Amino acid sequence: MNSVAEEPSGQLKRILFVVENTTLSQVVRLLVLARGLDQQQYEVHFACSAFDPMLFNGTAFRQWQLFTMDKKAFLSAAEKGKSFYTEKLLRRYVAAESELIGTVKPEIIIGDARFSLSVSAPACNVPYTALINAYWSPFAVRDSFPMPDHPMVRLLGEKLAARYFPKALPAVFERFARPLNRVRKEFGLPAFDSLPEMLTWGNFTLYPDPAELVPLKNQPDTHIFLGPVLWSPAMGLPSWWNEIDGSSPLIYVNMGSSGKAALLPEILKGLRSLPATILAATAGRYAAAGADGNVHAAEFLPGDLAARRSALVICNGGAGTAYQALSEGAPVLGIPTNFDQYLSMTAIEKAGCGILLRSGTLTAEKVRQAVNRILETSAYREAAQRMKHIFSRYNAVERFSSFLLKNAR
Repeated sequence: MNSVAEEPSGQLKRILFVVENTTLSQVVRLLVLARGLDQQQYEVHFACSAFDPMLFNGTAFRQWQLFTMDKKAFLSAAEKGKSFYTEKLLRRYVAAESELIGTVKPEIIIGDARFSLSVSAPACNVPYTALINAYWSPFAVRDSFPMPDHPMVRLLGEKLAARYFPKALPAVFERFARPLNRVRKEFGLPAFDSLPEMLTWGNFTLYPDPAELVPLKNQPDTHIFLGPVLWSPAMGLPSWWNEIDGSSPLIYVNMGSSGKAALLPEILKGLRSLPATILAATAGRYAAAGADGNVHAAEFLPGDLAARRSALVICNGGAGTAYQALSEGAPVLGIPTNFDQYLSMTAIEKAGCGILLRSGTLTAEKVRQAVNRILETSAYREAAQRMKHIFSRYNAVERFSSFLLKNAR
């Protein structure tokens, strides 16, 4: 951890951002909100396991390195439907966070997926604000939870697993919440009744979603919609970018940092025979670069520009890339691998803005059929265009700034 924080200059309010740096989307959405704050009003402190110079370049944030679990272990657990945390790990988290809070002395803490803050923040008597997608909310309007690609699905088959999944879900949620509930008990804090309550707990809860896509019912006033928090890397364009004539439909493929890398070859196999041009961002997880037939690949692409040019975006269904697609009016073919992505993509499919394909049973033929269905059915494009209009009515940075003006005292 860095040295002791200096006393704030003038009347600047100290805001501490803490992120569980296991996926890029968690880091960048806090970064976007922090960058939007008035430096004449706020002294920004940012805690993370590592600080990529390309992301934090140009910021004046006070950086604090904070222990985070191994990314590969996290993604493996998420993909297998296993709990991420042990009591031992959570105690380590709470100790590190408590030391940081005592050093920084913030007026308010903003956390993204750092669920141990539900212990350390109240233990340090500092208001805590959780940033999390609304589809996790206990107040979300839903018929049921989607069934992820749990090992149970592979063992029993999709139809049989679907029958037993609703009965097994309460026990699964209890198992996920159990380690944190035990640590909270050690600090004299009440147990959470459910996993959604645990994930969304805070003195305030901010949702980086549009309310029209993920509606809530009977939520308290402390639960606030910011709208989508959008981000795209500032980067140069690949050499082939301006050579694409656009005479055939463009399809942007980006499975992200948390999508299943092994799916990309099967996806591209399903796309190669289509009369379309494919823009593929590999995130360094698949050995492909340059132009090869109708596939144009690069390690990274500016997602907003790629989505803007495209008739369709294929991704893991998570809010990061999927919301970027919808903000440009492009329908989504989502191929989730973890529960968060299934929840996000279920909401998008329900809104008519795309199709969800199960990753556990994915084939090139299923990809080809789903792409043709989206491209040949105008309703998907029309629904995505309506969602683009809804997205445009939100300004997450402005809403976040207004929230702090009222609540960071």
